[in-house]
Parts: sequence; C-alpha cells; structure tokens
Amino acid sequence: MLLTIDVGNTNTVLGLFDAGRLHKSWRIKTDARSTADELHVTVRALLAGQPDVTGVSLCSTVPAVLREMRVMLEQTFDGVPHVIVEPGVRTGVPVLTDNPKEVGSDRIVNTLAAFALFGGPCIVVDFGTSTNLDVVSAKGEFLGGALAPGVEISLDALAQRAAQLRKVELTRPRAAIGKNTVEALQSGALYGFAGQVDGLVTRIVAELEGSVTAVVATGGLASLIVPESTTITHHEPELTLTGLRLLFERVQSQR
Repeated sequence: MLLTIDVGNTNTVLGLFDAGRLHKSWRIKTDARSTADELHVTVRALLAGQPDVTGVSLCSTVPAVLREMRVMLEQTFDGVPHVIVEPGVRTGVPVLTDNPKEVGSDRIVNTLAAFALFGGPCIVVDFGTSTNLDVVSAKGEFLGGALAPGVEISLDALAQRAAQLRKVELTRPRAAIGKNTVEALQSGALYGFAGQVDGLVTRIVAELEGSVTAVVATGGLASLIVPESTTITHHEPELTLTGLRLLFERVQSQR
C-alpha cells in the first residue's frame, strides 16, 4: 500500500493506494504545533487494521509541519521508501515562472495529476485556504496562475470586521437575492466565489488563445462551488493524492 499525505494550511489529507486505486482516505485538521510523536500516534491510529504501508509520498505547504513529518516518517516507516515533494525532486513538471521555488508543492503535484488525467492545456481550481487557479500547458508545464483568498477565511474576516455580520453555514440559499442576513451572506459566498472563478477562467482561456481540455476543481470546498460554476468541467476531490501517487511511481522508476 502507498500512503500519500497532503499537508495543507487548514487540513491534512491522507490516502492509501492499492495498485493505483484509492483504497481509503482521511481528512484531519492541520496543526502547525503538532510534534513528530503526535503525528506518529495519529497516523498509526488511522492505519490500524489497514494493510502494511510499502511506500510514502508527501507534500506540505506548512514548513513547521513538514519538519515534524520528516521525523515522523523515520520513526513510523523506517526503511520504507518515501518521496517528499521539494526542490531537487524530479517531478517531470517544468515550472515556467519567475521564481519556481516560490510555487507550492501541492500546485506542482496537482499539475502532474491534471495533465495525466486530462492532457493540456487545462486549468486546476483548488478550493482550500486560498483559491488557487493553476494553468497547465499543452506540454504539461506549470505556467503560473492566480491566487485569491479562500471562501472560509473571507467569511471569517467579514464576521470579524463587520459588527452586525456573523459566520453562517456554507449552503445554497433560496435565491441570489437574500431576504435575510444569513441568506445574503450565503449568496455572496457561493455565487460570488463561483463568479470569481468563472471570471478568472475566462480571462485565462483568452490569454491561452484557445480552448482548454478541462477545468478541474479540487480541494475541500470544491463541492460547494462546482454546482454554481459555469466553467468548471470536472470535479476531482483526490487530485492531489493522485498526483502524489504518480510522482512516487515516477521517482521509484528512476531509482
């Protein structure tokens, strides 16, 4: 079994792959203060009763957690082959940006997976702590993209800065014209962020001077926005885990 771990700013997603198929996955909160010992206990508890892990593929956008994850891997999976997405690892994804080292490892992994699944050019929309739009070329290169505040942190900021507004459940309201504060906030969040993505996708496609093979949504909040978007064509909840699997297989084949 291959264990894939995607450490994000808000959530950490783990997946077990058996012969290329996702066997089981978990989503837990990310805590930058977690120690290697705490991570060891958590991972062991999740894997209880599961087949033995024969490989690990990891990416992290949280440096403090990545440091502890390295120690955890040595403690928990001593001798098990592992791949950590970081500078120096041959991902097979050329990064055509001004400073490639600035690009988050999750964006590289998503590019790898999207190109493998849909070819290119395509666009990945990752709904997480931030909303990332990543552009993949016809050759599988990472061209760049757009970053915007995520849905949840935008609503959190609004509730903190506006005295008469509060956090609400992220669900579809009865109509775009909210008849109360809750519905108005829900309308602004769902339809507003869907419109933001559609607007950015339209501009990106125009800059690519043609059509794209797919606009792929992923991330924890994707299921909320996808039904309201007119440009998203595919929803792949486990896109990052798939990319981690593909990267592990690539690295192992080169050894």
